[in-house]
Amino acid sequence: MHKDKIIKIIIELCRILLGVTFIFSGFVKAVDPVGFSIKIGDYLSAFGLGFFSWLDIFFAFCIISIEFALGVSVLLGVYRKLVSIGILTFMGVMTPLTLYLAVFNPVADCGCFGDALIISNWETFFKNVVLLTAAIFVYKYHKRLTPIYTYKAYWFVALFSFFFCIGFCYSNYNHLPIIDFRPYKIGENIPKLMEIPEDAPQDEYRFIYEKDGAKKEFLLEDVPAGDTTWTYVDAKMIRQGFIPVISSFELYDKEHNNIADAILDDPRVLFLLISPKLEDASDKHIDVINDAFDYAQENKLPFYAVTASSEDEIAQWKKNTGADYFFLTADDVLLKTIIRSNPGLVLLKKGTILAKWHHNDIPAEEQLDGIVTLYSSDDSIPVKESRPWRSIILGFTLPLLIVWIYDFFRNRNLRKKN
Repeated sequence: MHKDKIIKIIIELCRILLGVTFIFSGFVKAVDPVGFSIKIGDYLSAFGLGFFSWLDIFFAFCIISIEFALGVSVLLGVYRKLVSIGILTFMGVMTPLTLYLAVFNPVADCGCFGDALIISNWETFFKNVVLLTAAIFVYKYHKRLTPIYTYKAYWFVALFSFFFCIGFCYSNYNHLPIIDFRPYKIGENIPKLMEIPEDAPQDEYRFIYEKDGAKKEFLLEDVPAGDTTWTYVDAKMIRQGFIPVISSFELYDKEHNNIADAILDDPRVLFLLISPKLEDASDKHIDVINDAFDYAQENKLPFYAVTASSEDEIAQWKKNTGADYFFLTADDVLLKTIIRSNPGLVLLKKGTILAKWHHNDIPAEEQLDGIVTLYSSDDSIPVKESRPWRSIILGFTLPLLIVWIYDFFRNRNLRKKN
């Protein structure tokens, strides 16, 4: 009996660990499905499967929703054997994959928690070893998991969790993510995020020199610079220094001059229409974008389009849309990080991000006038973000609660009859 109790405690702890981890991992990726699709594209390119990159957003939706549904199902004891097999398979694939990533480092991080929590590839591997161990326990003792629902309600819990996550992904795909995990949040000041304190630690290197066939390492202050008998071989970093939140922000005009500082220092409200790749950009709301440009022109406010596309693509975009705004170029990774929309509109003043809009949500000219007037008159106005957390939480938990109440009383009535 004592052994059975210990096993029961361990298996329930494993259930909670797996459930919470899978739900959290699925949720934070569902918040930013575009970001996870970019990570999938990195994986496909790293493994020579770049020809599948057009399916990256489809893969992202499926993986996120399956992961979330597995987490909810194991936490609530739904389809215990089937779900335990699914989680064990998932971890059986991911654990060796993350070992490969840790050893060969083809991508910087696995993206298992999106941009909400970035951990190294080795940390990811050790995390997966723990989860794989828990998955083995859950699979072996799945019959001992306490179900929250009766079998007749299992289908609803599993399907509802999956399709709720699909809908949540779709909402964040067609609008900006409900939570912005990246540095370029509304209200952040870009120059401040690029500052390096005077007393910040610097990168430290060891320099390798060779003499008479023997190699020796030196710190910077000990390098035999004036001794011609030593030959420089290599240098390796032994300690990384301070890294600012934003390490680079560069915007180039057509003469290839970096004018980012001038834009970040501009005291006026200005517009940045951002499109990482114009050839992939949506043109559904060109009229609204052109109206925003006309408004900026009428009020003598700067309006720039920023892209990583070539001059030919810029010319084609102008031809197709009638665009008359000034184009800048920047790294596509920077642009994808600033805003998860192609194109998307950013409102900036003195380097502070005042507002961001997905191309589906760019306000009409009348609304835009009120927003710009507000920020032009007072720098201290607090930024307000829409956070419909109550609707999201209730939208997910309330149906599950209603079904649980119905399932509980139905099952109790059946037991009475029997």
